Amino acid sequence: MTVAGDITVLLDAARDGDRDALDRVLATLYQELHGMARRQLAGQQHGHTLDATALVHEAYLKLIGRGSGSAQFDDRAHFFAYAASAMRSVIVDYARQRLAQKRGGDLHRVTDLPDDIEGGLRLDEDMLGLDTALTRLTAVDPRLTQVVELRYFAGLSELEIAALMQRSERSVRRDWQKARMFLLASLQETPSV
Repeated sequence: MTVAGDITVLLDAARDGDRDALDRVLATLYQELHGMARRQLAGQQHGHTLDATALVHEAYLKLIGRGSGSAQFDDRAHFFAYAASAMRSVIVDYARQRLAQKRGGDLHRVTDLPDDIEGGLRLDEDMLGLDTALTRLTAVDPRLTQVVELRYFAGLSELEIAALMQRSERSVRRDWQKARMFLLASLQETPSV
């Protein structure tokens, strides 16, 4: 059986409540998750307490619902979409915590959502603005938010996202462009302090 086939079988078992199967899925995909986290945090300054390992471990806790056993994934794409969302949540929580430690943190600065995200995520007030804009985007089109989470937070390419979502690379590219335009407009509407 292939690794993808094994993952599908394990995801089916996890969906039926087999916690051991979910643990095996996470162990099998750990290197991929760690690579995603490492790419996103690559551009950060030294001294941050959030590293790739910590990001994956915190995302894991969110994936398993902190012991609630409620995590259910239909397939590999659903798993990675949920993992990207969990990583987003961890990164935003971390940025909030960092800003809470600063005096007079500017929560309304406008950020750029670059087309090339190889430099990693910025863990600052810009991340909080982006999170707010993504929440607005979810109300308009949840699929666009999923593309952003997979591309920006999980660091997947358009081709990888297309394969996971079972869509064409061209439609994913269009969704990425639509999402970027919406987010940039949303961020520019937020007044700078």
